[in-house]
Amino acid sequence: MQYLEVKKGRVEIIPMIDIMLFLLIFFIMITIHMIPDKGLPSNLPGSSTAQQLPKPKVVLNLYADGHVEMNGKTVSLSELTNALRAHDPAATQVTIAAEKTADIQALIKVMDACRQAGVTAIGMAAKGN
Repeated sequence: MQYLEVKKGRVEIIPMIDIMLFLLIFFIMITIHMIPDKGLPSNLPGSSTAQQLPKPKVVLNLYADGHVEMNGKTVSLSELTNALRAHDPAATQVTIAAEKTADIQALIKVMDACRQAGVTAIGMAAKGN
């Protein structure tokens, strides 16, 4: 006569590890998108027709004395052109945040440097009134 063996229930741990890893990756990806971009306070010109633009990929700060900052570093126009060429120029969006008192000729030079790099999507930052 054979006796029935009593089998103990087993907790399969491998699928649980897979689920925990998936949840960890999910929360990491969500957290990355929740981190706000940092910026510097600036004296932007106002506009009554300003619109919310998609998130720019490259933000350039143009100051009243004519110097340009990219990612917090002062760059010359040739360095700006080379840096923009390093990105995919056709897919790069540039937003220029110029001070109210910035020279228009300096703004045109920055825009020309962007166009020489092959960037076609150039926007201007302004405060909405």
